[in-house]
Amino acid sequence: MHRHHRTPLAATLAANSISTAGTSLTLIGVPWFVLETTGSAGRAGVVAFCATLPIVLAALIGGPFIDRIGRRRVAVASDTVCGLAIAAIPLLHHLGALEFWMLCALMALNGFAHTPGNTARYVLIPDLAEQAGTTLPRAASLFDAVSRGARMVGAALAGVLIAFVGSETVLLLDAATFGLSALLIAVGVRGVASAEPRKGGAPVSMRTYGTELREGYGHLMGNRLLLSVVVMVMFMNGTDQGWNAVLLPVHAESELGGARDIGLLTALFGAGGLTGALVYGAVGHRFPRRAVFTVCVILCGAPRFLVAAVTGTTLPLAVTMLLGGIAGGVLNPILTTVLYERVPDRLRSRVSGALTAGCEFAMPLGGLAAGLLVEGLGPSGALLAMGGVYFLATLSPLVFPAWRTMERPAEEAAAQEVSVPPEVSSSAPSRRAPAP
Repeated sequence: MHRHHRTPLAATLAANSISTAGTSLTLIGVPWFVLETTGSAGRAGVVAFCATLPIVLAALIGGPFIDRIGRRRVAVASDTVCGLAIAAIPLLHHLGALEFWMLCALMALNGFAHTPGNTARYVLIPDLAEQAGTTLPRAASLFDAVSRGARMVGAALAGVLIAFVGSETVLLLDAATFGLSALLIAVGVRGVASAEPRKGGAPVSMRTYGTELREGYGHLMGNRLLLSVVVMVMFMNGTDQGWNAVLLPVHAESELGGARDIGLLTALFGAGGLTGALVYGAVGHRFPRRAVFTVCVILCGAPRFLVAAVTGTTLPLAVTMLLGGIAGGVLNPILTTVLYERVPDRLRSRVSGALTAGCEFAMPLGGLAAGLLVEGLGPSGALLAMGGVYFLATLSPLVFPAWRTMERPAEEAAAQEVSVPPEVSSSAPSRRAPAP
């Protein structure tokens, strides 16, 4: 393969890593900004709710939109809007004009715009991997690995910068990362057919849009494995949002060393995730998917809630976060590979949007619930309650028979799934979903 065939994949991986690093800055910077300016865990939960509810709404309706507008254009527009929304927060605060409702509105705009861009980059990977001459499992692992590496770097940088220059500067840096990501996609993915608007489709109308939207959801609803995954990941993502937006900041403020420890712990989790994704990409194909997935999903999340609830020092939680990150790093490459194998390209944006909506459905409530639980039960009680929900959710692969189809080829699994509605039955095989 000539180098120019690898450029779109490299540009997409770089843009996604930069955007993800910026998201890590937001993940730490915004909750800390809220705690600094209001001192209220409940208000931090409200901001988290406002930031994540639009993510679900955008995912619910965005799949056909991505294909009609074009994946490259959507990714560029998404990053541009996110950058402007995040930059407005510190600028308005500096001018003394930032009201709490404005903060909520700007975070809602950021969440609504962010999801289509993430989906657009994600669904391009199979075609870009083929152009680059690499295998799909390797490309999926690489996509997840660079994302986790970027999350690690962004978290570490956020913790240090908040300690030395304040959360406002962190948010301005975050805005700049979105601009750079948009530039990389605009230039690096130009001319890729699968990144441009679809040609020859039915004329744009509410009827055709609704038909395309139902086609994606029909493909999703016809697969028992997919439904099992969506329900499990929905609870995982909801409790993760409570951890990131409320529980960890509150724990770090009251028991640990503040923002620097948040950055350290999040970076360790990211480092573990990067390690897990790279190891799975190198040797994971040698082991049964379901067995590896089951062990790792149980270990990746619930232990950190328990350790934080019963200890008040950084070291035990740091070790737990690192090990949990390694286990978590294995999950997305498995789920992503199965999804890419089983969803045809023409449905990929629609199905991925539907999956994202389902998997992130509980995220708005996760942050809100965490804030209310902290104020009602205290930090330790809230950690134990949400950790228990996480643990029960991750037992799903041991309980539901649908998970056994994770090992089967797409054609065999599709033959054993429930039938899909007639309007979608011609669109293809079975398939699978991405993780937290």
